[in-house]
Amino acid sequence: MAKNLVIVESPAKAKTIEKFLGKDYQVLSCFGHIRDLPKSQISIDIEHGFEPKYEISADKKKVISDLVKSAKTAEMVWLASDEDREGEAIAWHLEQVLKLEPQKTKRIVFNEITKTAILHAIENPRSLDYNLVDAQQARRVLDRLVGYEISPILWRKVRPQLSAGRVQSVAVRLVVDREESIKTFEETSAFKVVGNFSSQKTDSPFSVEAELDTRFVQKEEAKSFLEACTKASYKVSSIETKPSKKSPAPPFTTSTLQQEASRKLGFSVTKTMYVAQQLYEQGLISYMRTDSVNLSNLALNMAKEQIVASYGAQYVKTRHYATKTKGAQEAHEAIRPAYMDRTSITGEAALVRLYDLIWKRTIASQMSDAELEKTQVLISVSNRSENFIAKGEVLLFDGFLKVYMESLDDEDLTQKRNEEGMLPPIKNGEILQLNQAQSREVFTQRPPRYSEASLVKKMEELGIGRPSTYAPTIATILKREYIVKEDRDGYMRPYIQLELNQNKITETNLEEKTGFEKSKLFPTDIGSLVNQFLMDNFNSIVDFNFTAQVEKEFDEVAQGLQKWDKMISDFYHPFHKQVDIAQNSERVSGERLLGIDPKTAQNIYVKISRFGPVAQMGETNSDVKPTFAGLKKGQSIESLTLEDALELFKLPRVIGLFEDKEMVAGIGRFGPYIRHNSLFISIPKTDDPLEITETRAIEVIQAKRKADAEKIIKIFQEQDIQVLNGRFGPYIVYKKQNYKIPKNTDAISLTLDDCLKLIEVGPTSASRSSFRKGAKTTSTSKSEEKKVKAKTTASKTKVAATKKTAKTTKTSTTKAKASTAKAKASTAKATSKKTNTTKKES
Repeated sequence: MAKNLVIVESPAKAKTIEKFLGKDYQVLSCFGHIRDLPKSQISIDIEHGFEPKYEISADKKKVISDLVKSAKTAEMVWLASDEDREGEAIAWHLEQVLKLEPQKTKRIVFNEITKTAILHAIENPRSLDYNLVDAQQARRVLDRLVGYEISPILWRKVRPQLSAGRVQSVAVRLVVDREESIKTFEETSAFKVVGNFSSQKTDSPFSVEAELDTRFVQKEEAKSFLEACTKASYKVSSIETKPSKKSPAPPFTTSTLQQEASRKLGFSVTKTMYVAQQLYEQGLISYMRTDSVNLSNLALNMAKEQIVASYGAQYVKTRHYATKTKGAQEAHEAIRPAYMDRTSITGEAALVRLYDLIWKRTIASQMSDAELEKTQVLISVSNRSENFIAKGEVLLFDGFLKVYMESLDDEDLTQKRNEEGMLPPIKNGEILQLNQAQSREVFTQRPPRYSEASLVKKMEELGIGRPSTYAPTIATILKREYIVKEDRDGYMRPYIQLELNQNKITETNLEEKTGFEKSKLFPTDIGSLVNQFLMDNFNSIVDFNFTAQVEKEFDEVAQGLQKWDKMISDFYHPFHKQVDIAQNSERVSGERLLGIDPKTAQNIYVKISRFGPVAQMGETNSDVKPTFAGLKKGQSIESLTLEDALELFKLPRVIGLFEDKEMVAGIGRFGPYIRHNSLFISIPKTDDPLEITETRAIEVIQAKRKADAEKIIKIFQEQDIQVLNGRFGPYIVYKKQNYKIPKNTDAISLTLDDCLKLIEVGPTSASRSSFRKGAKTTSTSKSEEKKVKAKTTASKTKVAATKKTAKTTKTSTTKAKASTAKAKASTAKATSKKTNTTKKES
């Protein structure tokens, strides 16, 4: 056995680190948190200092058993979990559960997985920082108290299976508040005027566009101005030219990386963190959870060398950025490449694209300012006081723009700026001719809805959450369907356009499409209702200042300025009084009376029911049972009309016959469907269950059958293994888990042995769960998000047994069959105690 045992959080990180250490070091993974608060109860001793009652989950017992064996034979155990509060807590739990002796235990930390960083960490170990452990424990306990005391009230007062959280509920409030401000927004319009001018010189003709410095409220005012233009003369009254500089954005923090990856790459915040963690664990970038913009001296020197080599010394400008975030956690660097001279990587497209973004941002942050020349030309109108203004910008030196520009697509920015920014050679006092002028009605813009990126930015501005919590918070409220992320079609809006051409004014009524939304966040009915209930009964929990203050107190605990149990006590007792009061509050459903059904004379309501928003015909407390109809996608209990509800009660409806069986269209818990021969087939979003025809319904049924048939590539029934076609290509299904098939592998030619080898690598969901703080909780606990990983180890054991069985099966003897059955029974017994935590997250 190796003299030294190094324990890290993930297998990928272990694999990378093992390359840098010699034969005397064994590197094992603990798969995240090895114990956590059990889900079945609150597990906090409120009467005795809020002491948490941790337990080891069933899927971690084998991991711990293996670690105990290795730790006993090792001369030194190195706890090498991440350098943040979560990582420190993991190290502490390992120390406690493995019963490590202080004299043979060392804590090491590093900001990047490179040979230099790992060896430096080994040479400079430290002891556990119990202040960081307490800060993580305080967050875990406080979030558990909030969730477990408020959620049962939501189940009784609103709807079963709801939840509340200190951070998630505030994030929902932000989205709901923005939606309310959009609904109450009053649009106003004005008329802007743009003129096209040309030089009267025949030797150097040119044209230039300029906008009037005034906007007119009324159409008549704009028309009057254009009429005056027919008799006016135009002169360049002033030209103002001044130099300007543009500086690069600082290196990435977690928040700014999530924002830019959303803007430039179209990544969700969860995907960004998953991909960034892969890059980190492969030793390609520094630690990806940070709110620091600082770069180490080593990184600054590497960046300088790379810039000089690639672009020249004139492009270098070393900058030391200061972190502005108040209470920034831990002394991390900004997110940067581990090696600046590695300008690109190969591999999966997502990794390549995100690495490219990080490299460009880091290098650009250490490059020279872009030098520009800004010009403003004032064109006077002889018979009016208003002036036309033409603006231009000339790029004199591209500087950092040669590499990167924040929030713009990667293009040839130099060419773009020169093409769009240059003005013709205009002289002061020059007489111009107006060729054509246009006055167009323009409208004030309502507040924009949040995207994932802009919601992260807002949370950071308000001090809500920390780098580790942004992604899981948004993932949680999306998963619980308090908010949805979707595209929505715009609408046609009329506007007026006045045009002056050859001294003649024409008026045209036109239309434009507006209000189109792409990948924006919208509150659902249940999200709005829960938010209102929390605002009425737990106002402090969803108060922005309170949430930010709690984060500051966590920081104080981490710095040793405050005791974690006292902080929790100061919070809990006033909070619990609110809980007691809320127990007696009225039940809420958002119910609205829409009107009376003309056929039955019964009242029709819309409300939130046990299974979501519904229309209701009849009274709840009457002898006659009321009738319910689910709302269609895009409909809301706030905006549903009586006419809309009456249409919904036409469902379910019989569409026609197919294969002598009725086809029935309706709306269920999971959306519109066709029921045929006891099977439910989802109706595509492009079809309306109220309008779908018999012919179209048959097409949908046949398309579903065809898709199901084409999905199956191969089946190995003796081992319960299927090779299927999926959205992202072929994959293997074994024991209800999905396993990846490498690219360029012919799925049709896969044998049983081939499949077993791929299964042994581990399930696809396990690799995805390496995103430590995933979508299952708004706290920074790693246990829930990494349970799948722990199952990988057990899965390998199971597959080995199955592999042995498969070989025996090939001998086609009675004894072989008996052996196979015995192996299967053994496997089933070994896995019977596992918890069902391996559902694939969409």
